[in-house]
Amino acid sequence: MSLFAKAAEDRLAELWQAAAMAPDFTWLRRPESGAVMLRGLAGGQGAPFNLGEMTVTRASVRLAGGQVGHGYVAGRSKRKAEIAALCDALMQDPAAAPAVEAAILGPLAREAEAAAAKRAAKAAATKVEFFTMQRGED
Repeated sequence: MSLFAKAAEDRLAELWQAAAMAPDFTWLRRPESGAVMLRGLAGGQGAPFNLGEMTVTRASVRLAGGQVGHGYVAGRSKRKAEIAALCDALMQDPAAAPAVEAAILGPLAREAEAAAAKRAAKAAATKVEFFTMQRGED
């Protein structure tokens, strides 16, 4: 679900269309946008506090075979939430899961890893190494 949530809407739609997986489904919950409260911890471990709100879109579907899928994505993209829910439902089907993995999850994972490596390389290029020399005091 993290891959779907973090993927660009255009890229996810492109992979979905190329995979040509359009299963019959019924809506359990049509895509709807709302806000969720983000919470933080003081110092990473301390007292919780409300950080702010974030817009999220969610959707739920049931495939003809009975598999249920849910999609939660940041922002207001109803199409992205729909695709995420459909992929989640297809991953519940042992026959369809490998195809979803190969056509959608695999490429998204590789692209996320490449983006992370690029960010890491950019950060490493600006790394400054500090060292101290001990002065000899007589």
